[in-house]
Amino acid sequence: MFPADESSLMPVPPSTQPVTAAPARWRTLLHARPVLLIAFAFAVMADPVSSVAYAIEAALRALHGDLDLLLPTMGLVVALIALVIVNYHQLVARYPQGGGAAAAAGEAFGEAAAFVPIGALIVDFVLTIAISSAAGASAIIAYAPAAAPWRIPLALALTALVAGLTWFGHLGRAVFALMTLAFIAVTAAVLSGGLTAPVHPSGTITHSAGHWAPLAVAVAFPVAMALATGVEAPSSAIAQLGQLDDAGRRRFGRITLWLTLLLVGGITLGLTAEAVHLRIGIPAPDSTQIADLAHAAASKPLYALFQLLTALLLLSAASSSFAAGPGLLKALARHHRADGSEAGILPALWGRTNKHHTPYWGVVLFLAVSGLVIVAADGDDQRLVLFYAVSVFMAFLAGLLAMARFSLREREFGHTAVNLIGAVAVAFVLVVNLSRGEPIASLAAAVLIAAVLYRMWAKAGRPRGIRDVAAEAEAGD
Repeated sequence: MFPADESSLMPVPPSTQPVTAAPARWRTLLHARPVLLIAFAFAVMADPVSSVAYAIEAALRALHGDLDLLLPTMGLVVALIALVIVNYHQLVARYPQGGGAAAAAGEAFGEAAAFVPIGALIVDFVLTIAISSAAGASAIIAYAPAAAPWRIPLALALTALVAGLTWFGHLGRAVFALMTLAFIAVTAAVLSGGLTAPVHPSGTITHSAGHWAPLAVAVAFPVAMALATGVEAPSSAIAQLGQLDDAGRRRFGRITLWLTLLLVGGITLGLTAEAVHLRIGIPAPDSTQIADLAHAAASKPLYALFQLLTALLLLSAASSSFAAGPGLLKALARHHRADGSEAGILPALWGRTNKHHTPYWGVVLFLAVSGLVIVAADGDDQRLVLFYAVSVFMAFLAGLLAMARFSLREREFGHTAVNLIGAVAVAFVLVVNLSRGEPIASLAAAVLIAAVLYRMWAKAGRPRGIRDVAAEAEAGD
């Protein structure tokens, strides 16, 4: 070894200290575990938190405007989310490197079974983009009703805007986290204002849901289970946390799940209780229930800020799906692994990326399909809600059945009971939503995608590792 150059050991004068010292300190701060946890957890929560913009109204519409049954209905929604999270608490423990329902189903029932949740997730990503953009347009229209005739073009423009931003790479989980935190803070202010606001009933309010009250609640709450979308996310998104070991990822995933229940459940029940108290019914076509609530409970500046943050949070949820969906196609595309083996089943086209590591053809595909969905639904987020809870609940069902099989095999009968109760509840939501007719399209699309992917997998020689594709998609390059 040669001795070090003595000049390299001399102290650097203050005037010539490296200018990278401050950025280095920022990088250290951003990688500190508490900051990383906040950034990760609140970014992942963007989807379920944004769902309050349309889920509560969806339940009220299913109740035909019966406000008296709204709080029990949303209480049941939150209770079922808690049941799913209890099960996913186990799933995250088993798969700390990510993968979610696809990893569980693939291990429990064979690699081919992973295509069921994968197909469901692809449909879920399309619907998240479509409904988030449509609901974002609704938030803008509620504040500026003159834009109502331009609902579809506005929703399409928002979709294209988000796709354009995704084209230049991930906006970063910190941006999503800040958006979520800001929305939560402003929502807390709206809830506080509603405590003393005068009661002026608005919208359509009835005193009959059309059925015996318990039956009406049982039929209505599955529609509002759109609020549960995003609960699957932490189980896959922990794959992004490559700087942590398995124990750290497991801890982050579990904390995020329970924070989601605490915050989404708290916001949902708070807004629901306030809507009942202020008598905010089914809104006019150019407004939303949550906008009417904020208008009644908040000052004009706070109302404007609330609508702005609602729209931005919804677009953040769309942006996350614009990243996740094409990322999943990229992971499914043909490529070579580090050990030299070939994996993937889609043509290399879907794996091509630009200099920002964005799989651009995937972005174009999701933009086109979500745009068609928006046009088919006339830009109506409340119509899209009916389709939304189907695809993600297919993934839930696959994951819970897989966990039940593991628990039974390992003779953990208490866990088996929890897994099976969760699976029955999830299956009930699926059946009720499918019985409405049109949502069968979501099931058909997910099954068709799963079948096509399975056929391509078989044609490619059944390469191993398909069950890990969701984790690989989240891990990125």
